[in-house]
Parts: sequence; structure tokens; C-alpha cells
Amino acid sequence: QVQLVESGGGSVQAGGSLRLSCTASGYSYRNTDSMGWFRQAPGKEREAVACIHKSDGRASYVDSVRGRFTVSQDNAKVSVYLQMNTLKPEDTATYYCVLGYGVTLCQNPGRIESWGQGTLVTVSS
Repeated sequence: QVQLVESGGGSVQAGGSLRLSCTASGYSYRNTDSMGWFRQAPGKEREAVACIHKSDGRASYVDSVRGRFTVSQDNAKVSVYLQMNTLKPEDTATYYCVLGYGVTLCQNPGRIESWGQGTLVTVSS
């Protein structure tokens, strides 16, 4: 059974930084070659934030975070990280780790096979 365990959420003032971590277990490499992060703010739809293709490290970002957030993976390619800098109040959301397949995972959420439980990030002004 696939498990995605997230950590690193919390509260921070605008301009601050946080680092989210997610470790996956119990999945098949054959079917899941990408990981990433989605988020959902109160009253809004869930949106993709950043994804990374495991084999070549190709990353994609939503425009609103490009240049501020960095997605990365560990050498074993079972963990994914999201370094969030220059945080803004509009980044406040529950952040979900995802596991799926395809280099365009963020653009194709139908390819997501597993979701984490979510970790809350709150940015105050």
C-alpha cells in the first residue's frame, strides 16, 4: 500500500521560508515516475504547485511560485522536497504531496496515483 508521509508545514511571516518534505513507500517504480506538490487554499480549488520527474530531474512550476519555490528529490528518489522562499500570504494553503507518472504530472492531475494527507502552511502579513 502506497504511503506518502509529509512534514515541514507551519506558520511563518511574509518573506520567510519553509521546507516541505515527503517520503514515499510501498509503490511500484514502474508506474510512478514523478512526484510533486499540489495545494488548496480555503475556498479555492486545488492547484498544482511543482512537480519533478524522477529519472531526469525535470521540474515544472506554476507561474505564481516560479523563482521562489524549488522542488527537489533525494538520491534514492523516494523523497521529494519543496523549498519555499519569499513566502506570501497568498501561499497560505494545505500542501499535498503527490505520486504519479509522466513528465507532465502537474499539468495532468489525472495521472496522480496517490496523495499525501496534507500539511498546512500559513503565511501572515
